[in-house]
Amino acid sequence: MDAIRGRARKFGENIDTDTITPAASLHLPMEEMKKHAFGPVAPGFYKTVQPGDIIVADNNFGCGSSREHATEVVKELGIRYIVCESMARIYMRNCVALGLYPILAKGVSRLFNEGDEIEIDFERAMVTNPKTGKAVPFKPLKGTPKEIFDGGGILPLLKKLIEEAPPGPGKPVTAP
Repeated sequence: MDAIRGRARKFGENIDTDTITPAASLHLPMEEMKKHAFGPVAPGFYKTVQPGDIIVADNNFGCGSSREHATEVVKELGIRYIVCESMARIYMRNCVALGLYPILAKGVSRLFNEGDEIEIDFERAMVTNPKTGKAVPFKPLKGTPKEIFDGGGILPLLKKLIEEAPPGPGKPVTAP
């Protein structure tokens, strides 16, 4: 994976799952739920977010409940990377499972303002603000988490593995 660039969408610390997907929106279809994403701290976020935007946050992103909605809505908004100082463990697990790339980088939140360009260089394992030249290192995903991300999430990866598996017990044989 080469370097990617996007627009930084800046959030502070302790952005919990109820901020990402307010409880009152959980019963709504995804298209409606997206309209409420980040509403408590960024009203109308869904109107300004663009595919390729990258979340940059301070400490403890995704804290709170284990609701997958809070990760799924971010992906549905077109975001694929979340760069933060620290992330709640269950939110990180949900990111990998749903095909979002979590990046933990100490000091990253101080490098960006809302709307700045951000570059993530996977080969060098660096997050850079091209305007200022300031950068911080991170540890890229490896092993199974990387496989899951590269496969688009756990369900698409499992579907692919099942389709590629040779016929055998538990796998029906289909006509050519």
